[in-house]
Amino acid sequence: MQEATPYTPQHKVRIVTAASLFDGHDAAINIMRRIIQATGVEVIHLGHDRSVDEVVNCAIQEDANAIAMTSYQGGHVEYLKYMYDLLQEKGAGHIKIFGGGGGTILPEEINELHAYGITRIYAPDDGRALGLQGMINDLVQQSDFAVGMHLNGEIEQLSAEKHGAIARIITAAENFPKESAAALSTIRQLAANATAPILGITGTGGAGKSSLVDELVRRFLLQYPDRTIGIISVDPSKRKTGGALLGDRIRMNSINNPRVYMRSLATRQSNLALSKHVGDAIAVLKAAGFDLIILETSGIGQSDTEIIDHSDVSLYVMTPEYGAASQLEKIDMLDFADVIALNKFDKRGAMDALRDVRKQFQRNHKLFDKQVDEMPVHGTIASQFNDPGTNTLFQVIMDTICDKTGNEMFRSTFLHEGEMSEKIFIIPPQRTRYLSEIAESNRQYDQWVLAQAAIAEKLYQLQGAHSILSEQEADTSELDAAINQYQLEFDRKNYLLIEDWPNKRQRYKEEVFVYQVRGKDIEVETHSQSLSHLPIPKVVTPAYSSWGDILRWSLQENVPGEFPFTAGIYPFKRQGEDPTRMFAGEGGPERTNRRFHYVSLGMPAKRLSTAFDSVTLYGNDPGHRPDIYGKIGNSGVSICCLDDAKKLYSGFNLADPKTSVSMTINGPAPMLLAFFMNAAIDQQCELFIKENGLEEEVNQRIDAIFKERGGVRPVYHGSLPEGNDGLGLMLLGVTGDQVLPEEVYERIKADTLKQVRGTVQADILKEDQAQNTCIFSTEFALRLMGDVQQYFIEQQVRNFYSVSISGYHIAEAGANPITQLAFTLANGFTYVEYYLSRGMDINKFGPNLSFFFSNGVDPEYAVIGRVARRIWAKAMKVKYGADERTQMLKYHIQTSGRSLHAQEIDFNDIRTTLQALYAIYDNCNSLHTNAYDEAITTPTEESVRRAMAIQLIINKELGLAKNENPTQGSFIIEELTDLVEAAVLSEFDRITERGGVLGAMETMYQRGKIQEESLYYETLKHTGEYPIIGVNTFLSSKGSPTILPQEVIRSTQEEKELQITTVQQLKERHAEDAAQALKDLQQAAIRNENLFARLMEAGKICSLGQITAALFEVGGQYRRNM
Repeated sequence: MQEATPYTPQHKVRIVTAASLFDGHDAAINIMRRIIQATGVEVIHLGHDRSVDEVVNCAIQEDANAIAMTSYQGGHVEYLKYMYDLLQEKGAGHIKIFGGGGGTILPEEINELHAYGITRIYAPDDGRALGLQGMINDLVQQSDFAVGMHLNGEIEQLSAEKHGAIARIITAAENFPKESAAALSTIRQLAANATAPILGITGTGGAGKSSLVDELVRRFLLQYPDRTIGIISVDPSKRKTGGALLGDRIRMNSINNPRVYMRSLATRQSNLALSKHVGDAIAVLKAAGFDLIILETSGIGQSDTEIIDHSDVSLYVMTPEYGAASQLEKIDMLDFADVIALNKFDKRGAMDALRDVRKQFQRNHKLFDKQVDEMPVHGTIASQFNDPGTNTLFQVIMDTICDKTGNEMFRSTFLHEGEMSEKIFIIPPQRTRYLSEIAESNRQYDQWVLAQAAIAEKLYQLQGAHSILSEQEADTSELDAAINQYQLEFDRKNYLLIEDWPNKRQRYKEEVFVYQVRGKDIEVETHSQSLSHLPIPKVVTPAYSSWGDILRWSLQENVPGEFPFTAGIYPFKRQGEDPTRMFAGEGGPERTNRRFHYVSLGMPAKRLSTAFDSVTLYGNDPGHRPDIYGKIGNSGVSICCLDDAKKLYSGFNLADPKTSVSMTINGPAPMLLAFFMNAAIDQQCELFIKENGLEEEVNQRIDAIFKERGGVRPVYHGSLPEGNDGLGLMLLGVTGDQVLPEEVYERIKADTLKQVRGTVQADILKEDQAQNTCIFSTEFALRLMGDVQQYFIEQQVRNFYSVSISGYHIAEAGANPITQLAFTLANGFTYVEYYLSRGMDINKFGPNLSFFFSNGVDPEYAVIGRVARRIWAKAMKVKYGADERTQMLKYHIQTSGRSLHAQEIDFNDIRTTLQALYAIYDNCNSLHTNAYDEAITTPTEESVRRAMAIQLIINKELGLAKNENPTQGSFIIEELTDLVEAAVLSEFDRITERGGVLGAMETMYQRGKIQEESLYYETLKHTGEYPIIGVNTFLSSKGSPTILPQEVIRSTQEEKELQITTVQQLKERHAEDAAQALKDLQQAAIRNENLFARLMEAGKICSLGQITAALFEVGGQYRRNM
């Protein structure tokens, strides 16, 4: 397909881009905004998880021509309609709305939205017909109209509260300075009488100016609750296209406040740090009556000082990485800046840089009568929540403003001066080479294996020759000497491996194989019988006789259940428990509970995989605001409190060894985990109550509790499904510690925590890398994860994974298989290093780590588990000295969502079947097969049964799957394993060069690589170079259009209202004690205590949204990246 030529706009077009949700769609909007920008548009990019209010306020303040949104996972109709209504309500109906969301936005919904006033929703068929550039051309052309030519009473309306009027006057000055000359003259006269001080902020590109501005604004709003602030932020225009990325807003969390106005300006000319319209923009803000104005420039060079012409006080932001100290003599701003921020103070050499910059400032200003420490140069780490250095900087800036302007309004008492920034390190600086150390250790092991195998081969040949000569009674003295010499170089353990080889092979030929797990003998039949009455071996060993081959195979492959676990971590698969996962997540907890019972009915093991709606994923409570309301219970289940968790898993004994629960939750994972654990504990309390005949007494106690507190006892709405015996519902509205003696409850709690099985996703590193559901600052999120793991160790939670380290979302955002595997394993080793730095024992936390991969149809996916297990086992044994249980990498596979297409959706099952075959042959520990219709709707009961049937048929019917190591011995599998392993270790080295995983994240290395690979795939798909059956080749006679689902899964209004009622009643019941529990939680954070222990208590009486809001105040909100 020939890509369209970019459209050339006739006017200056400004477009706001954002994602209402997460996952691959944040990557998608990032790619789209790049193409929009390259088409000559000024783009204000907001990133993911943006409310309608945020997007609309931004579009009005920026006086945008249009908004371009991606909205996926449900609630899109309500979201976009609410956006349209809010724009109309705020007098900005001229701003056009464009959107897309793949096949999930149905044709009738597109028609409904178009009729409502949404300008254009792009469907997959539009992308196929127009291509990426063609869609963007259509969007830009429809947005190409003049803005600001005529003012209509904005001068009279002008005030700090009238953001629309402010924005329009600035636009008039930018776009039509001649036509608006008279109005601008009036503005300048008004501005001349204003006294608002102007803080100019400038600095080198990438110094962190936007993050620092955000932190200063946050402190300003806290310190001065009745003051207003206006911000002008300038970014450079591209000389070639005229487009611009106005990227400062995405970094800011504090500006969506009625007391803040922000306007992004493009320079619209080359080689300047400021737009020529900056003076007019400042005049408008002054005339509007703002109390403080901040002007932030684009990144500047050494000689730029333009900012001082426009500011009363200037702040120069730099980093310690300026080169040699002599470079400081060339920086003009050191002559003119009032205050200097040495940001990113965690970088190497920061203290030396602070000393050198202070000395240079002292020399430049000839302040030799003062101590060098008195120079206004301050180290800051703006990216770190509540950074002490930034607190000090804020106070110094406010005091400087007062001193220079004589305006005492801003005299600061924020914090005592003199506090220094101190980085809270996740990975100690001396450990940043951990990935290369692992790569080196693994390569050394491989070299050792080759050397030992070569010696073994020599010994095998010498022993053979010795045997022949001995039979002939010839002289063997030279052979004896050679054998002795080689034996000195040969590892004794390797000799034992070779010596035991015939016995090992024989053990797999016996009828029964016996092995031990935690001191208990496990007996497994080694063969199954085919319909033709042939014995089919479950594990086959190679018929090697050469010692070199035997040793190399034993040290790099080996049988399942033995180091390096290439073929699997258990000797044999568990009997009566296939890797099948039962997936559900829709509506309220009752509906998902019914789905769980439906898909697991009659199955010996209950392996429940739970998807949550985006309200839950972002830590919010259900509510009536349309952009929240529309998402409740769509594309996942709505869970807002402990009672929801009890209903969700009711009828499943969560402490039964045959029950395992997987929760696909990330940012709020600790809260959902607390709900789950409390639900499991209360189930066991319920069983205790029934076993001891205490039902009547306990019910009387519960009635008394509700009589005292008021309200009604929560109930499970609707009838219980088949298979649900009601376990977990007796204690709705209360917890076991309220109705049982303390010692009984504590004993039940301790026993339950030791028994529960499952996993919570929680992997915050891949969230940042693959643009998913981050809500807290990265450091705080990692601290929460560490607290969970510490709690697990203390409470002996051995069967529940504290984190599922996920590559699935990395792959879904566009990464190829090697990148997915390398980034995921690197993230896993980062948790290992972090937990070790907290003093945890690797053999205690190692078994609580698990992995979660996506797979597709690429050849590398045939060996993703083999390579992961091998790299992990070698590193754990050789590098970290961990025990055998820790060496075993457990991983879950979910078939590729990226390979689900909205065209010819029946073909999706074919792809999923092949992917499931890869996963099962690769001995995955559990498997989730995606439903064929997930590209266009939440899976239906019918499609989920088909998805489960795929793997059930493979496991139950496919003859070769009766063998448990079918890929071993294949030349291509062995070659692929070596190639992928080498590629992953090479990626480890590349990440190390960037400062380890966290250092690479700072420069967005992972995110950039993922998006490049995503765009490469999309380009090949669009050009047809990468054939996809039913999508770009082998099309039907109708062109294989997007399929309309026969059944669309959406939550009902009744379910939404029930969820809102649930959270309202919870808050009313626990108004006082919840407030205290939240305060205790915050105090635990401040005192650096284990937060998960407090969460277990707060989770009993607080809602998800309440806990999230409380933790934001002490841990900080996630700062989005471009």
